[in-house]
Amino acid sequence: MSDWAGIGWLVILLIVNAFFVAAEFSIISARRSQIEPRAERGSRAARTALWAMEHATLMLATTQLGITICSLLILNVSEPAIHHLLESPLGLLGWTDAVVGTVSFVIALVLVSFLHVVFGELVPKNLSFSVPERAVLVLAPPLVFFATIFRPVIVALNATANGVLRLARIEPKNEATSAFTVDEVANIVAQSTKEGVLSDTTGALSAAFEFSEKKAQDVAIPLSKLVTLHEDATPSDVEKAVAQKGFSRYVLMNDAGEPTGYLHLKDVIDLDEEEFTEPVPPKRIRKLVSIYRGLELEDALASMQRTETHMARVFDEQGATRGVIFLEDIIEELVGEVQDATRRERY
Repeated sequence: MSDWAGIGWLVILLIVNAFFVAAEFSIISARRSQIEPRAERGSRAARTALWAMEHATLMLATTQLGITICSLLILNVSEPAIHHLLESPLGLLGWTDAVVGTVSFVIALVLVSFLHVVFGELVPKNLSFSVPERAVLVLAPPLVFFATIFRPVIVALNATANGVLRLARIEPKNEATSAFTVDEVANIVAQSTKEGVLSDTTGALSAAFEFSEKKAQDVAIPLSKLVTLHEDATPSDVEKAVAQKGFSRYVLMNDAGEPTGYLHLKDVIDLDEEEFTEPVPPKRIRKLVSIYRGLELEDALASMQRTETHMARVFDEQGATRGVIFLEDIIEELVGEVQDATRRERY
């Protein structure tokens, strides 16, 4: 191979090395929230990027293999070419062959290292950090293609690395972390507010962070503070309670003081007049789901949404009822006061 061919290979290898470095950092730094909408709209590149992010360890093994091969080839092909090209002009200085050989080697090594670090590592890394989503959409497809071709080798290398981690009692992760924790988001909001680029005038953001830390027991209403009806209540009793107390929903209690269900005004308002003095038909009574008092409030909300219920019984470690949680009280933790259309007073 001629010396100038070696220089040509240096340029090619630096470009390939830069590709693997940029692909590595784009997969790590890109956010799923920015890629998923594109994938849902049918972008093939976005779907490939998501697949790469979900198989991060495989992709990182691929990039490391590519970077290592490029680095070895640069040292073994390009560095000797530059070394040899420098020997002729340096020989004109009248130095001995040993001195010329040493100086040309040092210059070649420094030059190749500089080019490798700056153009093969730092530039592509900073580029990926600057525009991670754009970078991953461009770089993920060819990286996945490369990983597919060399999959047996890469899987073997990755399995070896994972085995070493497990020996150290560290469980490897497949997917890149692509979401902020609550604390990270809270810090971002606090910093943005401090710098004047965000204004939480309604308190909704602060409430959202506090909401994520609360449990069901924090908003549950004790049974002693509830306005309740007996489980044998008639539609007439419900109508009177609405007129006197102003609530649209009422928990039904049995003789043991345990909640057995609840009624909404609209569950009885369409009954015939002769049915108004009889106990509400069982099919009209809504069931109460049971929620452990230590359940996170967002999980309690999800459970009530799944069961399409506005109330839930809250129980403790022994299974004893500790209160009732209302859907509107959970929502109030996020958006502030929510008024019942028929409400006249607080319970």
